[in-house]
Amino acid sequence: MNATEDITMAIMPRELTQNPLRKIWMPCKNGLPEKHISQKRVCMTNCPTLIVTVGLPARGKTYISKKLTRYLNWIGVPTKEFNVGQYRRECLKIYKNFEFFRPDNEEGLKIRKQCALTALNDVRQYLSVEGGQVAVFDATNTTRERRSMILRFSEQNGYKVFFVESVCEDPEVIAQNIVQVKLGSPDYIDCNTEEAIQDFMKRIKCYESSYQPLDEILDRELSYIKVMDVGRQYLVNRVLDHIQSRIVYYLMNIHITPRSIYLCRHGESELNIRGRIGGDSGLSTRGKEFALCLGKFIQEQNIKDLKVWTSQMKRTIQTAEALGVQYEQWKALNEIDAVSVCWPVLCWKGRKTFWSSATRLSCAVSLPTFWTKVQMSCLI
Repeated sequence: MNATEDITMAIMPRELTQNPLRKIWMPCKNGLPEKHISQKRVCMTNCPTLIVTVGLPARGKTYISKKLTRYLNWIGVPTKEFNVGQYRRECLKIYKNFEFFRPDNEEGLKIRKQCALTALNDVRQYLSVEGGQVAVFDATNTTRERRSMILRFSEQNGYKVFFVESVCEDPEVIAQNIVQVKLGSPDYIDCNTEEAIQDFMKRIKCYESSYQPLDEILDRELSYIKVMDVGRQYLVNRVLDHIQSRIVYYLMNIHITPRSIYLCRHGESELNIRGRIGGDSGLSTRGKEFALCLGKFIQEQNIKDLKVWTSQMKRTIQTAEALGVQYEQWKALNEIDAVSVCWPVLCWKGRKTFWSSATRLSCAVSLPTFWTKVQMSCLI
């Protein structure tokens, strides 16, 4: 074999086979897949990301984890949450009291560490085998020892790590979180409210004695965001890629505590009466009556710090005017193609077949019962 043949053999591309689960092409040898790049302990630009929560109990970590998981999946990034508390419940079956979390409870420490390792094994399965892109490791992770273990695990598997720490010293927010969330936990299903609150407060004390927050100096090489007092202040360090920047953007706009959103259609418009869709007409007589009823209804609710958003359409602005409060106009809320040249002159009658696929139609609203209260947590 001469030198030219040696060079040709060296640069020949390898045979490929398709992974049926992940739908990606992989190098193969003798008909068998070779080790995938994500398994070679090399952290590349598009390698999986492990999000690690940090913080004391009742600081909104699980809430953040669930919201972040939903958001990342929504923007097309395959993401899964791994709640270590759930692993602990499956292991113990029955929760007794806060004594399990005492820092000097060796048996408890051993069980909690084993639950964390089991969760990390599932993280490895999801990111390295099932094709996941982001895993959220939801636990307190309050000590540097635990975080170092997670970092070693990630380095061995070629994952990037991004820490999300939630810090809160406001007793009202903590108490509200305990009442709204923790009292519904399976740990306290057979406890009365007072007993559950007292036990959970003692559980927090168990973590406080060993809590080591992320430090600007000691942890300067880590990538993280620290959310303080439910968004009053943020500290961001070493954001390395697009995914981490999206995480930071989302967390800086999320509402940690739940709030109410009211949704309402505008009152009946002049074009509604004429059977036309779209356009930018004002309210009809019945539409104005509806707006007055709506204003009265809102006053009766006595909503503190009410914020009102409308589209830039005349009918919605007239409806909002009747509320007697400040309101903002958003172009993003405008009806799709509502001001197109052809829409105002097209009548619904005689065109049912043509418009059967229409997804946004103007409609008359004349009853206050159409006003709907939705209990939900805002995305932004």
